[in-house]
Amino acid sequence: MAAVRPSSTCSNYRRKSSASILTNSAEVEQGTHVELLPSVKRHPVRRLEASNDSMELAHECSNCEGENVSKANNGPDLFGEMKERFLSFKKHKFLKESEHFQTLAQAQAPKFMVIACADSRVCPSNILGFQPGEAFMIRNVANLVPPFENGASETNAALEFAVNTLEVKNILVIGHSSCAGIETLMRMQDDGDSSSLTHSWVINAKVAKLRTKAVAPHLSFDQQCRHCEKESINSSLLNLRTYPWIEDRAKKEMLSLHGGYYDFLRCTFEKWTLDMNGTRPVGGGKYLDEDRELWG
Repeated sequence: MAAVRPSSTCSNYRRKSSASILTNSAEVEQGTHVELLPSVKRHPVRRLEASNDSMELAHECSNCEGENVSKANNGPDLFGEMKERFLSFKKHKFLKESEHFQTLAQAQAPKFMVIACADSRVCPSNILGFQPGEAFMIRNVANLVPPFENGASETNAALEFAVNTLEVKNILVIGHSSCAGIETLMRMQDDGDSSSLTHSWVINAKVAKLRTKAVAPHLSFDQQCRHCEKESINSSLLNLRTYPWIEDRAKKEMLSLHGGYYDFLRCTFEKWTLDMNGTRPVGGGKYLDEDRELWG
């Protein structure tokens, strides 16, 4: 049997091999490269016999690499679970509504632009039942909308696309209970740590924090956080009005601005709409709402 010299192989692979193919080297699966020794190169028969072993070696290497990764994880197969959920979606949703998905492939016309928190416990599609094509979404820490003058961000880029290109009719800002972003804001001293990206982001809701401290100084810290969670939603609604193209469409009654608050401890959802006639677009902290409802 002729020997082979692999340039990459498994550390635990120990065997003699009968080497490669009619070329001087072979590229095999998983990127394994097998180079023939000179004695093999000189014998066509040996080169032919070697081909099977080189492929075997690569196959066994790839298998043992996979086994090592699996053993290293020592946990649940997260992607296996994800795969099962995807296949279930395909079977029970996609294939049964194939015409609808074909229509969505041509264009989207969502009725809502949703700005929600990145918190893993408060997925809007899960709690409000949004289906594909119904809501254009962006999620960020503490569901904040920075004012127009702060410049470009992924949030206002999404807003611009949703309002000017997709022409959504409703913008819904959703906050929630036990928001870590708002708690971070409430614990910050002054403007926080300028080197912290989180602090630099949540400072966009500083006005909500100041209002909370002004109107609820007697409340406990946890109660102040809960108050600020709702106050920051209204602050974001006011910030939406600093965008000229949003303010213009809102004044023409082509766009409505809504707030929502999800309490996942009690499983209730509070919804309201900003009163465009009684609310100042910038500063002053004056805002009125209408159509307030509590679900659940």
